[in-house]
Amino acid sequence: MMQALPFLPTSVVGSHGLPGWVWLAREAMEAGRLGALDVRELMEDATQAALLDQERAGVDVVSTGEMMRVRFIIGFYDRITGIRPLPAPRQLGQPLWDTNTPFEVTERIGAPRGLGIVEEFTLARRLTGRRIKATVPGPYTLLVPVRLGGGYRDKGTLLADLVSIVNAECRALVAAGADFIQIDEPHHGMYHGAVHEVGHGVNRAVEGVDAKIAVHVCFGNLYGRPFSSVRDYTNVFATLHELRASQVVLEFANRGLDDAARWADFPRDKELGAGVIDVKAFKAETAEDVATRVRALLRHVAPEKLWLNPDCGFWETPRWVVKQKLHALVQGVRLVRKQLA
Repeated sequence: MMQALPFLPTSVVGSHGLPGWVWLAREAMEAGRLGALDVRELMEDATQAALLDQERAGVDVVSTGEMMRVRFIIGFYDRITGIRPLPAPRQLGQPLWDTNTPFEVTERIGAPRGLGIVEEFTLARRLTGRRIKATVPGPYTLLVPVRLGGGYRDKGTLLADLVSIVNAECRALVAAGADFIQIDEPHHGMYHGAVHEVGHGVNRAVEGVDAKIAVHVCFGNLYGRPFSSVRDYTNVFATLHELRASQVVLEFANRGLDDAARWADFPRDKELGAGVIDVKAFKAETAEDVATRVRALLRHVAPEKLWLNPDCGFWETPRWVVKQKLHALVQGVRLVRKQLA
């Protein structure tokens, strides 16, 4: 039986820092040097390492670590039928947003084998007694690198089929025992200047999903950099009341807490998963750094509605730094718990 969660629960956004040997194993996979059993062993060992790092730090709700995913969402397109990869628009120089692989639709899309997240969750569930948050890419985010084709004349129709794929994955996760699912939709934070209907696709994607739902919105973290220099949740915040989720996960540490007062009007029916660890900064925070950020948030967010987490996933952060940052997260929150007690 899982333990009850403490006051001000700590969690993570999703990805964990990859051990060096996983990078080497991935190179071996690409060279065709690993068999199916080798890959299965790799996935189990890597997931075990991610879980142990989180447990030893004292994180209350862990993630699978997303150890076998490739560049956040790119790996999922190997499981989506009806598309083909296109050449990256830029292949010289430092990799960044314009070196990601785009995809073109060639026929009706589908994911007959699922996205692989159920297998990821099932493995982690077997390896830990902690509560696990399963993480699923949102339909809007999956849409970003896809070019219309194959009979699709508008993005709305294509989005609807992506919604169905995400919904099927979420339902399968619940059937596998998941009771907490996070939908990752950084797309809504990355594009400034227009109100995005966050709830429109997300609500349909979680329809009929009997689990606690969180939605993560950030400003991107590709190669440790955000997508835009303008990082403001104003447009996203205007639509949060419509979101069928019990928790919204947002970044604060990298952006600073100057605008924290805005969240006094945060929807009262929702929890805030607040980022208090800067995943884009190399140097680890201290426990007191984290405690200071938490105290600032508590001036505007009811403590019973506040969860604490990093700004984003750790896939761009070296594992040894990740462990330091997780330790600071947990110890900083514990300082605030003692103060409130």
